[in-house]
Amino acid sequence: MDLVSQQGLSRYSAPYWWRLIATALSFSLFGIGGVLLRVLIFPLLSLLPGDSLARRTRARAVVSKTFYLFVRFMYRSGVLTYEVEGIERLGQPGQMVIANHPSLIDVVVLIAFIRDANCVVKQSLWDNPSMRGPIRAAGYISNSGSMDMLDEAAGALQSGQTLVIIFPEGTRTTPGQHPEFHRGAAAIALRGARVITPVVISVSPTTLTKAEPWYSIPSRRFHIRLRVGEDIDPQQFNALGPAPIASRKLNDVLHQHFIKELAEDERFAAGN
Repeated sequence: MDLVSQQGLSRYSAPYWWRLIATALSFSLFGIGGVLLRVLIFPLLSLLPGDSLARRTRARAVVSKTFYLFVRFMYRSGVLTYEVEGIERLGQPGQMVIANHPSLIDVVVLIAFIRDANCVVKQSLWDNPSMRGPIRAAGYISNSGSMDMLDEAAGALQSGQTLVIIFPEGTRTTPGQHPEFHRGAAAIALRGARVITPVVISVSPTTLTKAEPWYSIPSRRFHIRLRVGEDIDPQQFNALGPAPIASRKLNDVLHQHFIKELAEDERFAAGN
């Protein structure tokens, strides 16, 4: 049997079809879970004593735990494997986490390991039947691109919220290309963050990218890797000059950091 035929049999083997079914089940559970949170869990939580801050904290903890259980389901069902390095260093007051965005699943994995995270999310998700309940209950910030969004994100950091997660590319990375960061994330960090922490995310083989539907699964289960980098002090950039200059320099530093670390991840994936 030639190599092409062997690869074809491998791709459409029983494990492949099981992972396709498990992937479909995962997305179904995610959608159903979001609706149940909106119509059942969060209304019940709102009956518990406490002010708006307590309700928001509870909602974020529920979202984080739900995402963690979802990731574990995908792991147990054979859809993915994962590793997380340095996650214990996330969660500082006023900390801004900056991560790249290679796959639809990466933000879920990241929030799954952070109990109290404020997140900037796409405007379209605010009207999504599965996501709007968790988003609004957790008090997330809409990525409208307006000055109000920048002010709200900076204000969240200044108030000492645990972190604001922003994917500075603005969208998922195209496979095979370097991430291109917009300066909005750097501008927010310089205005409000006490510390900036980069998180490099890699997915191998690539899946759930911007150009791929959910059912276009790879020939083997994918591995997602999160690596928490060293903290960056934003004040060292504020001292370099006016805000536009400081923002550009910080953005350049972050961009180079991610290019370097992602190249290391590619070498790591090639060796495994």
